[in-house]
Amino acid sequence: MSAATTPLPGALAGLAPLLDHYGYLAVALLVLLDNCGIPVPGQTILVLASVYAGTGHLNFAAVLLIAVVAATVGNSLGYLIGRTGGRAFVHRWGRYVLLTPERMERADGFFARHGAKVVTVARFVDGLRQTNGIIAGTTEMPWRRFQPFNVLGAVLWVGVWGTFGYLAGANIGTVYRTAIRYQLWFAVGLGLLVAAFLLRQVLRYRRRRAEDGGADGNPAGTEPGGAPGGATGTTSDTTTGDDTATGHDTEPGPDRD
Repeated sequence: MSAATTPLPGALAGLAPLLDHYGYLAVALLVLLDNCGIPVPGQTILVLASVYAGTGHLNFAAVLLIAVVAATVGNSLGYLIGRTGGRAFVHRWGRYVLLTPERMERADGFFARHGAKVVTVARFVDGLRQTNGIIAGTTEMPWRRFQPFNVLGAVLWVGVWGTFGYLAGANIGTVYRTAIRYQLWFAVGLGLLVAAFLLRQVLRYRRRRAEDGGADGNPAGTEPGGAPGGATGTTSDTTTGDDTATGHDTEPGPDRD
């Protein structure tokens, strides 16, 4: 098997011999590894296999099906790795990468609220594609919630890049370089959004701490008016006692006349 005579860009050309020799097996293996935490060119082999399919050297439906299954299984393996060993790793080694228990707690909260969206779109971002399953498992995202969005993300990712490679055909060199450039800008934009979100969370956290500190600054037992709590009660009791005593001492006696 060999690709069409169309010149391939560097990354694709480097994988062509692998795809020539192993075909669908190369697609399955690299896509699976790429989705379970190992940085291999899974996305690149998917595009290249789709180009081969566009020239009649592979079956396009088979490429898509194999890639979806491999991506789903790979991310599921990443989830199991995170679920079984992620917490222990964080507790033992997290402090060396500034992952404190407090930050891990905030990550748990973030994934509880936004985990479905992250798992769905993560494959379109290098780095997240390899780690989102591990992160979902480490933050203990429920399996029943994780798996549907894992499958949805795999279908979207394979569908976009597979169709891209299939339709690019003879123009794959130019189109691929353009797509990679836009993917880079997408990653930068997503990174800025995440940074803005984290900054907002930090500012809110500091504001809450400042407000809590201000509330705790009043001495214990102090009433809003400034008088120590309990003093009013003591004075009232004393006054009541004095009035009672005075009442007994000054009660008019019987008329002697």
